[in-house]
Amino acid sequence: MLLVATVSVSAQEPFRKWNGRKCAVVLTYDDALNVHLDKVVPALDAHGLKGTFYLVASSPVVAGRLGEWRKIAQDGHELGNHTLNHPCDGSLPGRSWVSPETDLSRYTVERAVQEIRTTNTLLKAIDGKTERTFAYPCGDFTIGGKPYYDVLKDDFAGARGVRSGYLPARSVDLSDINAFAQDGATAAQMIAQIEEAERAGSFTVFLFHGVGGEHPMNVATEEHQKLLDYLKKREKDIWVATMVDVAQYIRKEQGK
Repeated sequence: MLLVATVSVSAQEPFRKWNGRKCAVVLTYDDALNVHLDKVVPALDAHGLKGTFYLVASSPVVAGRLGEWRKIAQDGHELGNHTLNHPCDGSLPGRSWVSPETDLSRYTVERAVQEIRTTNTLLKAIDGKTERTFAYPCGDFTIGGKPYYDVLKDDFAGARGVRSGYLPARSVDLSDINAFAQDGATAAQMIAQIEEAERAGSFTVFLFHGVGGEHPMNVATEEHQKLLDYLKKREKDIWVATMVDVAQYIRKEQGK
């Protein structure tokens, strides 16, 4: 009987790798939108869940609502770095909307690094924290073929990318953490992604922009609410945490 019990525990152990849960979920919200403060934060707080909000430092929603961003950081949400001006590579197909001032292809690595570090200084002034994560605007990694984040690896716990996938903690590239962008997704579709992560013994990072409006990439408020309801119902099996907490957990699992 003792042997059977030992085998049973051993068989279950690989599926409880994520802080004692079967999988992890990270809820991230990009671009510092009003709806994040007006709709998302109250919904997260009502469920006792924490999210990561990637702020563009030059956004008027940052400047105009500093006290509210400070308050949500005090309440346990993460303020992540989404750069000073959200530069994207305007030389790529379909990028005619990128302005010359925010065209990453016209940047130098030095300029990108300086603007990102300036954003870290602002974020620290808001929340007093030194540990946080980064998110690549538009998922663009390079300037002139050179990965600009290579210079910044010691500045962050990790960097969220835009490529989807389900990896074990020890296989995660902390310079390009997998994420699933959500645009028009239903709760059923998002829950299916979580269930796939659970089967793989992995984690999933949701990449939101608009929730109930304010951005072309949008998820309906009702679908977002259903997702939170599901996560709350399954809190014994699913670890919902900020990106910085999950990145630090992965780093520990990798022995770094």
